[in-house]
Amino acid sequence: MSCQKMPVSRQPGLFKPLLLLMMSAVFTWLLSSCSGTGGADPLLEDESGTVIVTLTDAEGDFVTYSVDILSLTLEKANGTVVETLPNAATLDFAQYINLTEFFTAAQIPNGSYVRGTITLDYTNADIQVEVDGAAVPATIVDADGNPITTYELDIELEDQHHLIVAPGRPGLLNIDFDLEASHEVDTSQSPPLVTAMPFLVGDIDPVDEKDIRLRGPLLRVDLDALTYDINVRPWHRPNGNFGRVTVHIDDSTEFEVNQTAYTGIEGLRALDEAGPGTPTVAFGTLTVAERLFLAATVYAGDSVPGHRFDMARGNVVAREGNLLTVRGATIVRRSGSIIFNDNVKVLIGDDTRVTKPGHPDADLDISAISVGQRVQIFGEVTSDPAIPVLEMDATAGAVRLLTTRIAGTVNNFSTGYLSMALRSIDRRRIDIFDFTGTGMTPGQDANPADYEVATGNLSLDTILPGTAARVFGFVRPFGAAPEDFEGRTVISITDLRARLGIGWGVAGTTAPFLSIGPDGLVLDLENPSIGERHHILLGGVVIDLFDLAGSPLIVPADQRPMRFAIKQGRRVQVFRDFDRFTETLTRLLDGANTMRAMYVGGGYDQASNVVTAHKISVHIIPASDG
Repeated sequence: MSCQKMPVSRQPGLFKPLLLLMMSAVFTWLLSSCSGTGGADPLLEDESGTVIVTLTDAEGDFVTYSVDILSLTLEKANGTVVETLPNAATLDFAQYINLTEFFTAAQIPNGSYVRGTITLDYTNADIQVEVDGAAVPATIVDADGNPITTYELDIELEDQHHLIVAPGRPGLLNIDFDLEASHEVDTSQSPPLVTAMPFLVGDIDPVDEKDIRLRGPLLRVDLDALTYDINVRPWHRPNGNFGRVTVHIDDSTEFEVNQTAYTGIEGLRALDEAGPGTPTVAFGTLTVAERLFLAATVYAGDSVPGHRFDMARGNVVAREGNLLTVRGATIVRRSGSIIFNDNVKVLIGDDTRVTKPGHPDADLDISAISVGQRVQIFGEVTSDPAIPVLEMDATAGAVRLLTTRIAGTVNNFSTGYLSMALRSIDRRRIDIFDFTGTGMTPGQDANPADYEVATGNLSLDTILPGTAARVFGFVRPFGAAPEDFEGRTVISITDLRARLGIGWGVAGTTAPFLSIGPDGLVLDLENPSIGERHHILLGGVVIDLFDLAGSPLIVPADQRPMRFAIKQGRRVQVFRDFDRFTETLTRLLDGANTMRAMYVGGGYDQASNVVTAHKISVHIIPASDG
């Protein structure tokens, strides 16, 4: 296994998501486990090292999925068990689709760790799904229909890829909670019913490249070394100590300290002047070979949600004058509380400061805030948080424009221009957006059926009319369309991440495949046990497997890191080798055990009907559980 650099966009939030309960691990000294299998050096057993754990999530059906993580233990081959989590933590896994977050940097005994256990607590969970465009609280039960309180899941690492912790050589553990693979969602009931079968995968070599976020209060600044140290506090946790991390900066690192922009060492000086205890949030790149985290963007002091201002993060779905309607908002209060509210009315004014990542010197005003734009708003909540439509005043606050993701079908294109039939904006249905006032005249208001994207010098060589595409960028200023959107990244159908999902009901099936082997998997689409889920998601477009000419061939990817996982009961086994995965799967499907569901992440070629998988998650029900 070779060490790799994990690239991250310089714009926070610029790439993708994975299903519930997850977590990945990373930190400064970083990623020791670029090698290693087998047993640990017995001379190291009495010493301690660092394991870095990060969190991430795969895309699912949830607008919010907030649960408590009570414990995360690791176990050596000799049976020794250590706890890596110093404090329980509440996390909203639905927020980690586009990023990975440092969760803990724990000091644990050196050695070889072969498995782990994570414990989730659903007692105070806030789980909401989208129904007819609105977020609706759901009831969550286990596979037997019983309410869930705590859930413990075993995570077993692959034999050839154990987690090695040694002096000066931290281990990296990536725990991925796949929300889609972990749940069945029935929105025909009121309230919606979510059946949870949490599927978490732990590995030491992250499969997905995402933005990496690191939060925590400042400890010290070293101007000569161009670094600063923090105590890790994941999500928006106001207290606790989840380990110490060093953040590196360079001349291009963008800072915003107390609502003032800086670059490079000037930003580090401003951070030093702010002093120890100043809250910080950094986005950047984790370099495995050099074992350091390099920040691309750093926010500190008043620029961090919940410090001096209340914060709301979501998408603007309508604007009337200076009144914004924001949907899907996570609210971080100065009091330290965090809530989800799907409807927020925000008042802005001439004194509202507007910023745009990647444009620290841009002279922006509130006209830059338009319908569809994803935003982070700093202001004051002025109404009871319990009411359905929250009210917020940002006239003396700030609005940070965030990278926004649109998805749909290509209508036509030319140099510097792309027209799309939109299907979603940041995964929310397009019919919840009111584009009134977005155009220079009413007749030029943005039309989601013919949404115009300025693509500048971006390559459109692989774009094809009638196919799915995804664009990352920023909405054009209010009242300035056309064009409607400024594209920064265009992902065509050839590069879109596909997600195949299929289920065979609670009972499962003993014969899910027509064929299975090292050359690939072929599903039996005539199996009568197939349930409601039988699709491929591609750029917001749903392709029904039953509408295909034949069952797609599922083959392993040939260039990127791969991970294949089999869940049996509450144990998850991980494979890197497709042959070993299919051999194990063939052995398990012995006519007694049943298969409940399968989820595949990768690429899909419609012409050849081939799914190229870099991730596969399979849920097996042991015969003893039947």
